[in-house]
Amino acid sequence: MSGTNQPGIYAGTEERARLETLGSYEILDTSPEQSFDRITRLARAVFDVPLALVTLVDSDRLWFKARAGLNIAGLPRIHSFCNETIKGNAPLILRDVLRDGRFDAFPLVSGDTHVRFYAGIPLTTPDGFNIGTLSVMDREPRDILPSQTELLEDLARTTVDALELRQLASTDSLTGAMTRRAFIANAEREISRSSRYGNPLSFIMFDLDNGREINERHGHPVGDAVLRALIKTTLTQLRTTDYLGRLGGQHFVICLPETFHENAALVAERLCSTVAGTFTTGETTFPVSASFGVSTWRGGEISSEPALARAEQALHAAKQGGRNQVVSI
Repeated sequence: MSGTNQPGIYAGTEERARLETLGSYEILDTSPEQSFDRITRLARAVFDVPLALVTLVDSDRLWFKARAGLNIAGLPRIHSFCNETIKGNAPLILRDVLRDGRFDAFPLVSGDTHVRFYAGIPLTTPDGFNIGTLSVMDREPRDILPSQTELLEDLARTTVDALELRQLASTDSLTGAMTRRAFIANAEREISRSSRYGNPLSFIMFDLDNGREINERHGHPVGDAVLRALIKTTLTQLRTTDYLGRLGGQHFVICLPETFHENAALVAERLCSTVAGTFTTGETTFPVSASFGVSTWRGGEISSEPALARAEQALHAAKQGGRNQVVSI
């Protein structure tokens, strides 16, 4: 890692770089995945503890990619075990949390969970940034053997390996859309083609309305089913030359080669109308809709970044304007 001889101690530019590295994995707020759930189940069983977590440390929060024994998705970053763990490159072992004094206000200590023992390993990326932790916790003070610490370190390395493999994928496993990385690579090729031949090129960015509320009220499996249905419906409205990418969460983007702005706006309006409706699961039915932002590549732009930024700005305006609508820029 550039700028410091002590990876994990972040401030200023180092923290920004750490957060950019975390963002590059495109994993925050994604659905549970077996590759990470297996690690926490194994850690909990091997260490015979009630809690095991794969935690990613965002700018102001902890987000749990995998959790065994805990029902919440995240917590504030301040006064947390994991925030302290990523400051160093060694395991953080707290045999009795209450004797330490730094974490008395942390909800896992002061709340109903009553954590008293913590062992955490930084999740260190190949370029040296600590983006999160693998940890096990108990409700009673306890000791940990050196051999157990080594095993936890091995599991942490396995977690980073899973993150790296996930990043290499070109297709989103849930929806079948392109991953962010694959979409951007293809969009750049379309920019080069449009620059060479003077063809129009447009983008539609869209986001599921109330996606977080759906997950919280009905659970992630239902939220995943809604996303799959959304993308299935979207694909029926596109040409074979168009392609769709998932930027993260409920955030998607479509590239429309050889398409002028007004035609892209018509496609977005059609999508908005087609997507809006109700979703039924079991005996529960609830409304579903999406908001859309449209932009077009401008001759002379050498990358997709400006056009995508305008599409995101338009999407934000659609959200702010009441959702379930299209805004073009």
